[in-house]
Amino acid sequence: MTAEPVAWPGPQTLRDRWQAFGNSAALIRTADVLVILIAASLPWSTTAPSIFVGLWLMAVTPTIDWRAYARDLTRPVFVLPFALLLLALLGTLWSDGDWPDRLHAIKPVAKLVLIPPLLYHFRRSERGSEVCLAFLASCVLLAVYSWIVLLDPAWKITATASAGVPVKNYIDQSQEFTLCAFALALPALTFWRNGNVVATAACLAPILLFATNMVFVVSARTALFCIPLLLALFAWRHLSRRAALVLLAGAVAASALAWTTSAYLRQRITDIAVEYRHGHEDIGHASTAQRLTYWRKAIHAFAEAPLIGHGTGSIKRQFERAATSESKLDAEVVSNPHNQTLNVAMQWGLLGVILLYAMWIVHLRLFPGNGLAAWIGLLAVVQNIASSVLNSHLFDFHEGWMYVLGVGVAGGTVLKARAGRQP
Repeated sequence: MTAEPVAWPGPQTLRDRWQAFGNSAALIRTADVLVILIAASLPWSTTAPSIFVGLWLMAVTPTIDWRAYARDLTRPVFVLPFALLLLALLGTLWSDGDWPDRLHAIKPVAKLVLIPPLLYHFRRSERGSEVCLAFLASCVLLAVYSWIVLLDPAWKITATASAGVPVKNYIDQSQEFTLCAFALALPALTFWRNGNVVATAACLAPILLFATNMVFVVSARTALFCIPLLLALFAWRHLSRRAALVLLAGAVAASALAWTTSAYLRQRITDIAVEYRHGHEDIGHASTAQRLTYWRKAIHAFAEAPLIGHGTGSIKRQFERAATSESKLDAEVVSNPHNQTLNVAMQWGLLGVILLYAMWIVHLRLFPGNGLAAWIGLLAVVQNIASSVLNSHLFDFHEGWMYVLGVGVAGGTVLKARAGRQP
């Protein structure tokens, strides 16, 4: 007997099979679930979200219509993250930093290119709200756990520098609690206007949980800096003038109550002046003085190369050049000036700053409506811009991924709703 030759499928057959595989509902559902897992694990880990991101890329890639995606890349909201990454890659060519520093500095920028595929995916997905709920539920659990480890530090999962912080650090924890509290403010207002008292209370309970945790357990001054700005944004976007005045009065009363009842909060605020006065003497308590010193040196480095900067990964080298022996603070060498604009300006000059602000602006313009998805996306962008005054939060792991998920998931949901309204 002779075996019959196996017919090799032609190119058209393989293309049809690939398209059928990419259009599989199970594969798209898998991509949805992986983004939900990224959001749920982000408050707790850095390793788990990274693993889920890699799996998501493998799951979502076959589902993309590359011709449609290429058309999307002609729009600024899609292309600007790639432009920043391209600048970071090219910046390695003129950088005066060591090659390990150059390559390491590409990674914080690279995560921004996940925004376009997230926009593309959630423009067709129905599970954007589930991603937000997963992040919210995870943060509620973290807030409860924070109170537990404050009372009994033995319950901590990892060794952290602050009491009441089970994992990571107090800055990350405060940023996520702030975002969740303000995201819940809109549904709470909506339910209140509709007379649904139970649902309103269900929204206010976690808001109160997050607020009390930041007042009595642990809070970052970056988050405290953002809160008044986000309150003003909420009043401007969703309240009448009279209601805004009521909110202002309530915020003043709540702030006075927090100030009088929380010795921790008073110390966090009053330490600013202490850190400024004695920062050069005691670098262990020099947060305020450190930032001012970093900014001064960063501005000087920017002035030396204002157009295209010193190149990718050059920040550490610039601080080495600016180090003096006048004090421990002046001799300190860091790779982060704790300001997003200066971080970009030192590496890529005015060109990088223009691209950074252009991306922020187009992402702000992505959320003009009054729906919940538009509100969450707007919060993610405004919080990142505000907190980036005091930190390089767009390039930090935790806050950077909050921005990527907020813009990508909420933005895709908004684009889907916008397309549904078009005739």
